[in-house]
Amino acid sequence: MPPSQTRFRATLAAGLATGLVVLLGMTLWLRREMHQPAALRERLAILVVPEGTPLKRTIDALSAAGLIGSPSAFELLARGRGLAGRIQSGTHRLPGGLAPGDVLDLLVDGSTRIDFVTIPEGLRGDEIARLLETAGVGPAAGILALMRDAEFAASLGVPARGLEGYLFPDTYALGAEPRPREVLQRLVRRFFEVWEKGPAVQARQRGLKMAEAVTLASIIEEEAARAEERPTISAVFHNRLKRGMPLQSDPTVLYGVEGRAEGRIRSRDLKRATPYNTYTIRGLPPGPISNPGLGALEAAVAPEPGLRALYFVARNDGTHVFSATLAEHNRAVTRWQR
Repeated sequence: MPPSQTRFRATLAAGLATGLVVLLGMTLWLRREMHQPAALRERLAILVVPEGTPLKRTIDALSAAGLIGSPSAFELLARGRGLAGRIQSGTHRLPGGLAPGDVLDLLVDGSTRIDFVTIPEGLRGDEIARLLETAGVGPAAGILALMRDAEFAASLGVPARGLEGYLFPDTYALGAEPRPREVLQRLVRRFFEVWEKGPAVQARQRGLKMAEAVTLASIIEEEAARAEERPTISAVFHNRLKRGMPLQSDPTVLYGVEGRAEGRIRSRDLKRATPYNTYTIRGLPPGPISNPGLGALEAAVAPEPGLRALYFVARNDGTHVFSATLAEHNRAVTRWQR
């Protein structure tokens, strides 16, 4: 054999041997890294993966959160298992101390993903039920039935035969498999947290029961298009209640008419006999007509002081004209509504 061929074969053999050593070393390193938990062991970490996030950016976020030790090893694992493009977007709540392979599995199956739902101020129970259905909590009809379950309401400490008024508007994190009962419990629990921090004290000072304050707040929430007018509208209702006058609130009338919770009020609606028709009954209706936020609750227990107004009419720009006498009110109605 020529010396050149001998040298070539020797070089090739040495190269193969070196390659095998390197490959074996990489295999051992990868295996060790895949079973080595990251430094974060006890506490949970939140990882946000926006839609369309490249794998490398997700890996950088995992590393920064202390959820993986070796970004390179995690990338090799994800690509080697064909999972690089299957990590679910969204917000994940991940425990510390997991091996990289377990972290990858959780990100792919989505069991750690947290979804969020925002409940705006002033929604009725049926509207919240539909919103929760859209968020994947369950069928709206079942959620609404649970909201109207008197025993369930009593178990949560709600002083009513349903949860209307006590489902606090806020943004809530939902687990991977949110259950209607648990979600509604959280909404009610949040109401009591907010109520006890402030409005409860002023309600007691005014001699208002919680149910009365919440019912009044729900009406204020529906009547006030602008936050700054809530205490003023509250004062009008307090003044009318003290005088034994009907509240004459259109939203309460609509709430009491089946299928008419929205839309323009009609003259025959004002004459319809329902417990919520505050044109025909005196005092508050039997319960809330929506789920008020903190601003409306605060206004209900702290109306604008010294206000003598008994009437208000909309200017059609979100504000109202407030009047102390019926004559003044009629002039305002003529100007702004007719």
